[in-house]
Amino acid sequence: MLERINNPDKLNEDVELDRALRPRTLKEFIGQTHIKELLDISIKAAKLRGESLDHILLYGPPGLGKTTLAGIIAREMGVNITVSSGPVIEKPSDLAGILTNLQRHETLFIDEIHRLSHIIEEYIYPAMEDFEMEIILDSGPNSRTLKIPLEHFTLVGATTRAGLLTPPLRDRFGIILRLDYYDQESIAQIIRRSARLLNIPTEDDGVQEIARRSRGTPRIANRLLRRVRDYAQIKGEGIITLDIALSALQMLQVDNAGLDEMDKRILTTIIENYNGGPVGIKTIATAIGEDSGTIEEIFEPYLVQQGFLERSPQGRKVTFKAYKHLGLTPASAQTEIF
Repeated sequence: MLERINNPDKLNEDVELDRALRPRTLKEFIGQTHIKELLDISIKAAKLRGESLDHILLYGPPGLGKTTLAGIIAREMGVNITVSSGPVIEKPSDLAGILTNLQRHETLFIDEIHRLSHIIEEYIYPAMEDFEMEIILDSGPNSRTLKIPLEHFTLVGATTRAGLLTPPLRDRFGIILRLDYYDQESIAQIIRRSARLLNIPTEDDGVQEIARRSRGTPRIANRLLRRVRDYAQIKGEGIITLDIALSALQMLQVDNAGLDEMDKRILTTIIENYNGGPVGIKTIATAIGEDSGTIEEIFEPYLVQQGFLERSPQGRKVTFKAYKHLGLTPASAQTEIF
């Protein structure tokens, strides 16, 4: 099965280039202005006091720069960063091995932090609050607790599903930041920067067309840039012009709203099978053969943000804007005609 070109999750092809294109400072980071301002003040204040930065939670759709910001935070603080993820930390000993190796004021980045088990959460609470880890020795009446002191550190957690975080874990973060989809001009700036770093000749109309179809997501913008570059080298003269961008994006089946075939399949399934909704997410998932969590995390946020889909306690409902975009007529409008 081919990977979706506008999948905001990281693909294998993204890893090396992401590393090369990733901004290294807050000044280089484009967009998310309010987040940058808050982080800049918090980092400068922590360094002035000689303290660790407060624990930080970054949440929002995939591909918006949470991992990049974690690296920038550590770099701006002048400390090392240790990277892990929720599914990898399976046992208390895994967590202990990470925490006891952290040096003073260093950063621990845990991606997919919503996937930490409840057992691991119980161990991480005293580490976040009191900078100590409690290890239970033996069991039964002979059990006792050993407290291991830790260096003061900053935990940066990232998640695409903040609603799955337990309240006790969420409440232990001093700074909670939501990353939003980028506006078109910010995405265009990111594309220009990437094109410059990759030595890709571009014209502004071509850049704007790629930006318009990038779903407000830098990771998708950089991926589309590379695919359009390939097309320009083979079908054109190596320059990304408007005509080249339009032809390449049509070949990639990314329409002028950034929707691909799976997005359209979700919308048309709701329209054709369930009269436009409302319909439950699990029913939609069964109908299209996709995991309900994937729909909620990958597809739905953009469709809702763009006004193609509505969420309610009754389920998902396709909007008039979606009908218009797909060239379809709502059933209610058809009834009125007759």
